[in-house]
Amino acid sequence: MMRAITADRRRGRRGERIGWVHSAGAARRRGWGMPGWALAVAAAGLLACGPALAGAHVLARRPPMGWNSWDAYGKTLTEAQFRANVRWMAKHLRRYGWRYAVIDAGWSVSGGGARAGVLTMDRYGRYLPVPDHFPSAAGGRGFGPLAHYVHSLGLKFGIHIMRGIPKEAVSANLPIAGSPFHARQAADLHAPCSWDPHNDGVADNAAGQAYYDSIVRLYARWHVDFIKVDCISSRPYAAADIRMLAQAMRAAGRPIVISLSPGPTPLDKLAQLRRDANMWRISNDVWDLWRSTSAFPQGVANQFAPLARWAPLARPGHWPDADMFAIGYLGPHPGLGEARWSRLTHAEQRTYMTLWCIARSPLMIGANLTRMNRWTLSLLDNRAVIAVDQDATDAHQVLARHRFVVWMSRPQRGGGWYLAAFNLAGRARTLKLPWRALSLPGKRYRLRELWQRRSLGSAGALRVRLAAHGSLLYRLRRVPAAARG
Repeated sequence: MMRAITADRRRGRRGERIGWVHSAGAARRRGWGMPGWALAVAAAGLLACGPALAGAHVLARRPPMGWNSWDAYGKTLTEAQFRANVRWMAKHLRRYGWRYAVIDAGWSVSGGGARAGVLTMDRYGRYLPVPDHFPSAAGGRGFGPLAHYVHSLGLKFGIHIMRGIPKEAVSANLPIAGSPFHARQAADLHAPCSWDPHNDGVADNAAGQAYYDSIVRLYARWHVDFIKVDCISSRPYAAADIRMLAQAMRAAGRPIVISLSPGPTPLDKLAQLRRDANMWRISNDVWDLWRSTSAFPQGVANQFAPLARWAPLARPGHWPDADMFAIGYLGPHPGLGEARWSRLTHAEQRTYMTLWCIARSPLMIGANLTRMNRWTLSLLDNRAVIAVDQDATDAHQVLARHRFVVWMSRPQRGGGWYLAAFNLAGRARTLKLPWRALSLPGKRYRLRELWQRRSLGSAGALRVRLAAHGSLLYRLRRVPAAARG
């Protein structure tokens, strides 16, 4: 059974915490709560605060770019490690558009690993950072001081949360901040996350909405800019939770990017995704392997098919997400496996970045930035390559044949086209295509190779030698007939 090891219930302070220890044999509890009733929801045309604002003020108008702690630190991240990565990011990557610094899972669990340990929460059942790992959070200050530090460096601050309400809050029937409800009224005991031991589901009723409102208000007070919500977009797709969180974002009054995880998110949920989310994962977790034959983890090559389906559906403010870059040094405690340098070849890593950019996926670095090497940095500081992700339209796959794949998009400024070609085979091969095979008008094009930052002159056809699992990225400009004469 579960037992409380601390219980500070003084009423006059914010941020009081309750610690609980998990036991593997906890008995199944009976369901509590009141019957759900219909809530008034925003009209279909109303956009959420994350997905929210109209016109020039759309949040996440471009695919978000940043760093996430999971691939290098798993659930072991400390404040000192986070600050070191953020400092490096501000000094070396901010100028290229990398802005979001995101703390992934584990920030409220102290000791005992993923399935046990002491949870830190306030008297309203809202998770708080563990002060032993994040000293600036002591005294109920939460992530406010750390967000202030990130903002002082010109970056934006993000956190990971799980769908649901803490089981311990439900067991103790804690009050829900700012409402007349208690945790048992907000809980749905039949809808927990199948792979998370800490939370019950949240009921689709007024109490459930009140709980989500309460946690988002807390994050807004911490000045959070980005929230990755886990166990919500697949297995199963939690439509009610997504809607309630989006409504909580609107009510909080702070622009917060909302990212849904993991995938694959169902394609037929696009209407809600465009209304209630800024990013949503299109596959399970991607790690440092070329191709996977299992559902978890996925490899780089596994992303070609889902990106071909999803990329044409992207819109400013609403982005299909192909997951993080498992590149560079993944350590000291990666979320999967032992500490290591990425197992992908250099050609595969460049293909990784090229595919994500031409498909306009959000870009999130998984590497330990404090262990950056020159090769990995070369994938992250190329302005011309980043522009393919940030400043293009009409991204789509135009050819997939004989294990060659070609994608194209259009720059928003300067004319011409972006073209990415990929060799999915395990040996070097030559791709040769007339421009008309890519539906391009005209007979000759000037080529600029974006990774090498060099002009290649003009060509009457696409002819390239590609390494095993390799790629290229061109900007094309049509040569007028008069100029050819």
